[in-house]
Amino acid sequence: MTLYTFDKDVAGSGKSVCNGPCATNWPPVAATAVDVGLGDWTVITRDDGSKQWAHKGKPLYTWAKDAKPGDRTGDGFNNAWRVAKP
Repeated sequence: MTLYTFDKDVAGSGKSVCNGPCATNWPPVAATAVDVGLGDWTVITRDDGSKQWAHKGKPLYTWAKDAKPGDRTGDGFNNAWRVAKP
């Protein structure tokens, strides 16, 4: 599925500001407790203690309304969500 970043997340802060209902609509890309980052890929700890992947310091999400791989319906949503760029 397409991965997204959220403009309100501060790159490199190690935090996601998308929690609660936001995380229901924008599911965090989950990392396991044993996952470790490499290069531009890092693992952050969310407010609830779960782990999430980040790229270049920005937490990564999917969009609940994308129905199939390749959908990008969340790009530009509320002028705050962007397709993650490698």
